[in-house]
Amino acid sequence: MLNTVSRTLAIIAVIAAALMSALADDDFPIVGRYAKDELCRGDGSDRADVLVTITRKEIQSNMGTCAILNRRRDGKRISVHVECKMSGDLVIVGDATFTLRDDRTLDFDDQDHTSPAVLHKCGS
Repeated sequence: MLNTVSRTLAIIAVIAAALMSALADDDFPIVGRYAKDELCRGDGSDRADVLVTITRKEIQSNMGTCAILNRRRDGKRISVHVECKMSGDLVIVGDATFTLRDDRTLDFDDQDHTSPAVLHKCGS
């Protein structure tokens, strides 16, 4: 009987972990590869200087790598607080906003509105 209870609890734990992972992805649906301000071909011919990769933990572009310190979602708007390491050992801490569009693109804006962009999703 104890083995049956242990197995049942283990199965419940695995299912709960899978569900939590799926819910977490819904909370941060912008994970993927994008091209900045142009359509992404996704066939390897995209220019490296326009590609942006977003994971749950960081954002990588030709400008540098930004660790996502905090994120918050409000409908189609996702706000992130980031620490970016740029060339020349420059470190910048700031905020950025991504707004989900219906056409597989993201509107991007930083806190100072110096680098607004449209990010076009690569692949399916």
